[in-house]
Amino acid sequence: MKNNLGINNKPLVILAFSGGLDTSFCVPYLQEQGYDVVTMFADSGGLSVAENADIAARSKQLGALAHHCVNIGQDLFDDVITPLIRAGYWYQQRYPLLCSDRYLIAGNLIKLAEQYNTQHVAHGCTGMGNDQLRLDLSIRALGRYSIHAPIREIQAQHQQVRAYEQTYLQQRGFSVGQRESRYTINENLLGLTLSGAEVDQWQAPGPESYVWTKPPHKIKIAPQQLAITFTAGVPIALNGEPVGGVSLMQVLNSQLGEYGIGRGVYTGDTTIGLKGRIVFEAPALTALTIAHKALEEATLTQAQNDFKPNIAKRWAELVYHGAWYEPLRQNLQTMLESLQQHVTGTVTLAVSPGQVHAVAVDSANCIQNNDAQYAQQAAWGQLEAEGFIRLHGQSLVTWSDLHTRLDKL
Repeated sequence: MKNNLGINNKPLVILAFSGGLDTSFCVPYLQEQGYDVVTMFADSGGLSVAENADIAARSKQLGALAHHCVNIGQDLFDDVITPLIRAGYWYQQRYPLLCSDRYLIAGNLIKLAEQYNTQHVAHGCTGMGNDQLRLDLSIRALGRYSIHAPIREIQAQHQQVRAYEQTYLQQRGFSVGQRESRYTINENLLGLTLSGAEVDQWQAPGPESYVWTKPPHKIKIAPQQLAITFTAGVPIALNGEPVGGVSLMQVLNSQLGEYGIGRGVYTGDTTIGLKGRIVFEAPALTALTIAHKALEEATLTQAQNDFKPNIAKRWAELVYHGAWYEPLRQNLQTMLESLQQHVTGTVTLAVSPGQVHAVAVDSANCIQNNDAQYAQQAAWGQLEAEGFIRLHGQSLVTWSDLHTRLDKL
């Protein structure tokens, strides 16, 4: 059994850390429970260099033994964002699975625990949401570790958990930022989620809830067009210039946020049966999903387009509910990848305040008949068309004839 000790001869615990209220609370709480704390922030490219530095400084201020910043941006794009774009399906057709970085966080927690030779890992999830499933189930699938969840531990004793956390930190001389005292904010390359305060109370989100996207009344920017090129369903270029996935997400999140693209308020059904309400902002995912769908419509067959949502829906449900290591998730993902074989080409998006539309598709794989064009020309004549209609509708017409005769009896 692993039992590596810290400098104070205490067991080490590796804490998934973002610097927000919940994970800030976890550091002194775990210390007072008898642990030395090592913090780990998973940097996916969703934050600036200065914001990353602030997180490291926050860890040091709270007294963590060490802090690690782990770069997960490329893995997040390859392992999560790419299949999400290919699936083109958001959970309950509303939520773009911005929580999916949790699976990479869990994996890197375990890697760091192995480096420190400890069996103790921790996170700041509550007992009311789905993130605890995503992290706990992933950690358990990866090995036998002791999982510490301080927020989950205190919620039975304190009805107002966030207020208790704030008081706890302040009593120990630690500051609590105005925004983090009001909202819980999670940011990664996929997008941003925000909850707390008026959002939890089913009221209209306040002006401070706009983080990546501009409020409609502040948008004063001219419309533009963006060309996104895909190869086998993976975005590889913007406006004709090759660009890596992480950089593409960063650019689109920044540019389209200025147009107010990708913001939503979502009420979802959590795995444990509670309604969860959040504000989310996902400018890049919104645009890429729209562009990819337009390309699929032109390059997949009718049967493929009809059947694919069934696969995508189940895949999204598994990812949302914490089942990343369920074999069916990978099975479905393999089929989604197979469907993308010919989804290659360039889609032009028209972007204006609050709106993004696919307006043009350029692909050598568009399923077009050179001898026939919808509503324009056909390689068949009147008799063939009428014969097809007669045969296609034979069952319907026969049923109608039968019941018309019976009604007259």
